[in-house]
Amino acid sequence: MKRWFVFGTCFLLSYSLPAASQQQDARYWLDRIVTAAHKLNYSGTFVYRNSTLSETSRITHLVLPGGEQERIEVLDGSPREVLRSNDEVQCFLPESHTLIIEKNSHRRSFPALLPAAMGRLGESYVIRKGVLGRVAEHESQSILLEPKDALRYGHELWVDVNSGLLLKAGLIDGHGEPVETFTFTQLQIGGPIEREALRSKYEAQSKLWQVRDVRATERRGEDAAWQFKVHLPGFIKIADMKRRIGPEAIESRHVVFSDGLAAISVFIESLGSDGKHEDLGMLSMGATNVYSRVAGGNLLVIMGEVPQAALKKFGDGIAWKGQ
Repeated sequence: MKRWFVFGTCFLLSYSLPAASQQQDARYWLDRIVTAAHKLNYSGTFVYRNSTLSETSRITHLVLPGGEQERIEVLDGSPREVLRSNDEVQCFLPESHTLIIEKNSHRRSFPALLPAAMGRLGESYVIRKGVLGRVAEHESQSILLEPKDALRYGHELWVDVNSGLLLKAGLIDGHGEPVETFTFTQLQIGGPIEREALRSKYEAQSKLWQVRDVRATERRGEDAAWQFKVHLPGFIKIADMKRRIGPEAIESRHVVFSDGLAAISVFIESLGSDGKHEDLGMLSMGATNVYSRVAGGNLLVIMGEVPQAALKKFGDGIAWKGQ
């Protein structure tokens, strides 16, 4: 179970523009965020905060002839390092001498938090342009995404007005309080960035580590064995995969639902003949909630950046056909 978990502000109001014009202008900025995160060279330091944790990381992102290359190193707490080459992710965990490799990863990380396709966001969020401000010495524009119901969090995004890069991102709960934030504290956009900065500091020693190669393949056709009986408005299935962590591991199923911004992942894994399991109920880390339960001799792990009540409602609606 633990491996699935590894890895006051009131909304500002401004504006004299009509609502339709505001939304169109805000979408322009959202498009810039998506493009900048993947097309620009940048390096810097950002801080992640939730109610119990503060963590500082260094990021280097380069666009090279072969595509995107990125390195993120956590600078405090448990040492961790993530290298990304296009859609392949390597996660170095020196304390456990483990290297996790995942291809075709659906993971999004700061500042590339927004999906490429955002056409459905207006169904679930009111999108509008906020005020101007400064983040990490960069003039920035705030964009607000207010949820239309209690099934998802609100978002406050701060965009560099010159480059379009996301400088700060916050998730806001139903009381207007921040659940978690990512904020650049130092940032260089463009200019000379050495390719050596992309090299893992654990490259030599990791050759002796345990390697977990997470292989995921898309499933084909419908699966009558499992039913998702609770439909959360705005959330649709965007991926359905078979996953295996190493050649000897039990194959599991990974299904992803999204409203275009928030995502819910469902992992289904057989408990085997002994039926032993570690049922943790509900856990939280910042905005990420994890709910586990047992159904049909399988462990279900449901996780996502949505409120606990929404996650539990959705998870309790997953049923094995034999039930």
